[in-house]
Amino acid sequence: MFGAFNKEVIETMSAINEYPLIFPFSNPTSHSECTAEEAYKWSGGKAIFASGSPFETVELSGRKYIPGQGNNVFIFPAMGLAVFATEARRVTDEMFISASEALAGQVSAEMLKSGLIYPPISEIRNVSINIAVKIAEYIFDNGLAGINRPENIEQFIKSKVYYPAYN
Repeated sequence: MFGAFNKEVIETMSAINEYPLIFPFSNPTSHSECTAEEAYKWSGGKAIFASGSPFETVELSGRKYIPGQGNNVFIFPAMGLAVFATEARRVTDEMFISASEALAGQVSAEMLKSGLIYPPISEIRNVSINIAVKIAEYIFDNGLAGINRPENIEQFIKSKVYYPAYN
């Protein structure tokens, strides 16, 4: 709902939380519950922000904040790639946990300092491959694959990635 995270809501969240989580996931950006600038400004720069749509970097009191974009773009393509590549017999909750841990492992302390809780979208291909590798390892380790374990899982996953080429 557009504007649901208004100044009063964000200021209240900031008063009772050291780092208020502000996740306006409505799409498109014009329907967002608040903007990144509003979240950072109204929280005094304390907000941990991720949205469903992209927002530009925000500068506030000499500090730059890089708004994160958090949606299914990180987990589901990697899951699909791993399941396809391994011919997994089923998809389990544990596979999603493995994917989430792989995603979290790609967020550096420096990224967290700048306000990012997800890797940059510009790195989506590498992030997806890394997540798919971890999911595939889980699939092979737990006997869920419909194929034999390859010698090099990372190389195997990379060989299954679609690379669009226009002639």
